[in-house]
Amino acid sequence: MESKNLEKVRIDRWLWAVRVFKTRGQAADACKGGKVEIGGENVKPSRPVRVGETIEVTKDEILREYKVVKLLLKRVGAKVVPQYMEDLTPPERLEVRRETLAQVVLKREAGSGRPTKRDRRDMERLFGDG
Repeated sequence: MESKNLEKVRIDRWLWAVRVFKTRGQAADACKGGKVEIGGENVKPSRPVRVGETIEVTKDEILREYKVVKLLLKRVGAKVVPQYMEDLTPPERLEVRRETLAQVVLKREAGSGRPTKRDRRDMERLFGDG
């Protein structure tokens, strides 16, 4: 739900609403754990976020950067998220994570035989062959 006179929203609620985290509890835990920063400072879950601020979130070993475009209180669909936030994360950071995952998926013991169905699906998910 968007409101015209909305000036500030809790950071944990905004991160959940724009789908950075699956639950509001995970967003709050990330804030408490020092994984969320605004202006170089760790923030508490109750800290208000304002339009134009840049939020840095460390998630899955990657430092991601988001710019607040609009404020909202309720969770929105994935297609609508770009109206509320801009992802400023450089593609190089995401590529490092993908390469790390590729090494884990492709590492196989010598003589272990053919990949299992699960292994094959993991490879397809990673490389988009499916």
